[in-house]
Amino acid sequence: MPEYWKIIALTAAIAVAGPAAAQQADTADEPAPVEEPAETEAPADTDGTDTTAADALGLSTGEEVPDEGGLGATYIREEHGDWSVRCVRTEGGDDPCQLYQLIGDGAGNSVAEMSIFPLPAGQNVAAGATIITPLETLLTQQITLTVDGGAVKRYPFTFCAVNGCFARLGFTSAEVAAFKRGAKATMIIVPAAAPDQRIPLTVSLTGFTAGYDSLGTPAAE
Repeated sequence: MPEYWKIIALTAAIAVAGPAAAQQADTADEPAPVEEPAETEAPADTDGTDTTAADALGLSTGEEVPDEGGLGATYIREEHGDWSVRCVRTEGGDDPCQLYQLIGDGAGNSVAEMSIFPLPAGQNVAAGATIITPLETLLTQQITLTVDGGAVKRYPFTFCAVNGCFARLGFTSAEVAAFKRGAKATMIIVPAAAPDQRIPLTVSLTGFTAGYDSLGTPAAE
């Protein structure tokens, strides 16, 4: 029972018992039993949020959102011309980075993505690359790539995911040098809905040399 109700009850009892006490003044002085105060339940240890009431009202008390700039987050370290150096934040601070470009169709629509990264020395290829195209790409026609109208090479797709179809490429030292000297590369894909059409996409090479060299050469494992 709350204290203020105890006080009211005690006051009422005294008021009622007053006349009777006056009439029984000559009775033995026997003390009246004292009522033990009722134990009150300790309040629950909460943070002040009544989640039960909130649930009953159909209200959400929310949840913590992880830091978007924390471990595993992708960030742009620097930009070189039409290329960006994109890195992934790691615990040790030695963040892996790639050279990245979002490729448009000339009408302001983003169509494909290309990332390129140097590989350790002593291998058959000097750099690796990933190209992502729309899911509607005709995979059997693969991807063709040329630099400044030079030799044309064809590359197969590796797999598709919810965000597009992926091709994983390897470039020799001579091909990387051609990228550095060149003005643009032309990538051609074929839409599945129109297999008789070829979609040329321009990959700008402005800033490629500075961006690629900023990545350095990773040490062999």
